[in-house]
Formats: sequence, structure tokens, C-alpha cells
Amino acid sequence: MRRKYSSGSALRTLCLTALALLASVASATTTIEVSTVTQLQNAVTSANNAGGDYTILVDDGTYTLSDTLYVTAPNITIAGKSNVRENVIIQGDAMSASAVVGNVIRVSGSNFTLHHVTLQHSGWHAIQVAGESNADNPYIHDCVLRDTYEQLLKVSYNSATPGIASDNGRVENCLFEYTAGIGPEYYIGGIDAHASTGWEVRNNTFENIASPNTAVAEFAVHFWDGSANNTVEDNYIINCDRGIGFGLQDSANTGGIIRNNMIYHANNGAPFADVAIALADSPNSQVYNNTAFLLQNFQWAIEYRFAQTTGVLIENNLLNLPVQLRDGASGTVSTNYTAATAAMFVSPSTGNLHLASAVAGVVGAGKAIAGLTDDIDGQTRPSGSIDIGADQYSSGGTGSTGSTVPMPPTNVTVQ
Repeated sequence: MRRKYSSGSALRTLCLTALALLASVASATTTIEVSTVTQLQNAVTSANNAGGDYTILVDDGTYTLSDTLYVTAPNITIAGKSNVRENVIIQGDAMSASAVVGNVIRVSGSNFTLHHVTLQHSGWHAIQVAGESNADNPYIHDCVLRDTYEQLLKVSYNSATPGIASDNGRVENCLFEYTAGIGPEYYIGGIDAHASTGWEVRNNTFENIASPNTAVAEFAVHFWDGSANNTVEDNYIINCDRGIGFGLQDSANTGGIIRNNMIYHANNGAPFADVAIALADSPNSQVYNNTAFLLQNFQWAIEYRFAQTTGVLIENNLLNLPVQLRDGASGTVSTNYTAATAAMFVSPSTGNLHLASAVAGVVGAGKAIAGLTDDIDGQTRPSGSIDIGADQYSSGGTGSTGSTVPMPPTNVTVQ
């Protein structure tokens, strides 16, 4: 039986629906599976040539590149098929200045996604996100970035084209590390981001980003050179020369939040161990409810410096060293506990700075801060009973309920 329509409007609606369906089919993501390095390189080339909208699933194995994987088109995903990041290793030829492969992956297309892989061994970076090409919205999730000769994740920028940068990136649940326990040189770092706005860096672990000689290493996480309004939260930073930095002298950052991070440095002889958190030329930034326990010879845990650093908030941080005002900075600094001891924590030598007991002057001694709703484990911070530091003891963790807390990964090895 032929269906009748009561009006031309219904027919137009049907036609528009059909056109939308065809458009959806036309723009559907192409998925390809690869199991050799040649297939991987060809798949990236095909994705670029097709204008993007590609997902490349990588079978378990080690993929040694002869050149950088250049991602130039938008909406390209590279993911380990097994969802086990240690099982898919994409690598260059060496961790040295003479390496043939500079970057393992260089991204100049927007909406790039990387899941469940390990990147290692290059002369420059594991990933370079080209902000100068407006590579917005990169998403790097559940990956290992390790053993490169320069910064592990670089977000670059061209000052000759202001207003073009990489915005709204996300880096979550990743491990950044140097497996030898120290870096190959001083010009290394975890995430080094220029002119980046709206990035979120959370639930990652950074280990052994430390200089062996010459000068201090870059930060585990650093937003500077025109960056603004980024959030760094819920990360573990272990035995890195410097923890988290916003801004640098004459290379300003604006705003942003650093909260609920645990930062530990052993007295391990690293020659350039430095500050846990630094604001430098970074107005209106907020640093709150972090825990830092530093056993090297540096003299303070948090610093804010230079006259351009105004309107900052530094509160509710649990530290074993002071907060240091330098070079004319200004802001609100209160309710920081600066006399922490190892006995307060569950296992400081492994970076586990959860409270081992209800420490007087810490538990319930913090103040409410707009935006502070939970702790490093995602546990709610009860209204009217805010703990100082990254761990809300009264809401669980290894506190009164005795529940198990998440720990940084320990089973990652070089293959």
C-alpha cells in the first residue's frame, strides 16, 4: 500500500532526513588494522590523503620507524587494538642527538587521538603537536611516552603568527618516564607547551625527568609563552627535577589551575633537583590542595615570582618545605601546611603521599575553594571539612575506611 503524506512539509522532512543520512555515511570514519611498520606508515599516508576521518588500529608488536609519522589531516586516531599500551611499541631508531627519527609522531591536524600505545626512542620528541598549524583538540589517553632525547610531548608555536596555537588538548592516564632513572641530557621535559589554552592534564604519572649534567631539566608539566587557563590535576610526579610550572620570566602564562597533585623527590643524588611547583610571570593562577614531599637539598616547595605574577592563590597545600615569594610577586597565600614528615604518608618512597592517619592540622584544616569538589582519587571533599593536601583522608583513600588507593604503574619495561 502506498503511504500518503498530508502535506509537502512532511515530504521535505523525509528528504532532508535522507540527505543527512547520506552525509553521515559519506563522512563515516574509515577503520584500518595494521600489523607491520610498512602498513602503519602507509595507513597514516592514506589517512592524510583521504582528508582524515581515519582510525588506525595497531596490532601488538614493536614498530621501528624509518621516519616520523606525520599526521596532517583532521580526525585521525591511532590506537593499540588490544587496549594494552605496553603491547604496542612505536619507536624511532635511538634516544640521541644523532637519531634519524626526530619525532615519533608529529601532529598538525586537529582532533588527533592516540590511545593504548607506547612511544619511545627519538632525537626530539615522542609527540610534537604543531600549534603553529592550529592543531587543536589533541587527545592522548592511556599511553606511555618515554626515553626521548628532548621533551616527551612538545606543543610548539610560531610567535610570527599570533593567535594560531593548539587549544583544548587533553592528556590523561599516561606514563611519562626515563627508564634509566635519569634523562640523557638537561633539555628534557614531560609536557612542554607554548601558547596553549584550555588544556587538561590529569591522572598521569611522570617519573625520572631529571638532568644528569649541565643544568636543571624542564618541568614535568610546563605551560608558558602565552599559554592560558590550563588545568593540571590528579597527577603523580616522582623524582623529576621540577614538577609543574606556569610561565617563565618574560614568557608569561595567564590563569590556570594546579590542584590535587602528588609530587615526591627522594634524596637520590640527582644534581639539579628543584622546585615542586612554580608560578613565574603567571598572573591569576591558582595552586591548591597539592601534596609535595621533597627530600633533596632545594629550599622550598612552591614559588611565585616576578612583579607580573599578581592575583595568584596558593592555599591548602601539604608540604615539607615553605612557599617562597620572590622578585615582587603578590597574591593570597594561606592554609598551607609546611612541616610534613614521612610518617604522615602511606609510602612516600613510591610516590604514595596519601595520608596514613588523621593528621592534626591537616585533616579538616583546609578552606573551601571554588571548584574544589574532590581529591586525587575522585573522592568527594565534604562541605565544611576540607583536608589540606591532595588526599581527602576522611572520604576514604587509606583513611578511615581502609580502602585501597590507586598507585602509579610499576610494570613498564623497555623492550
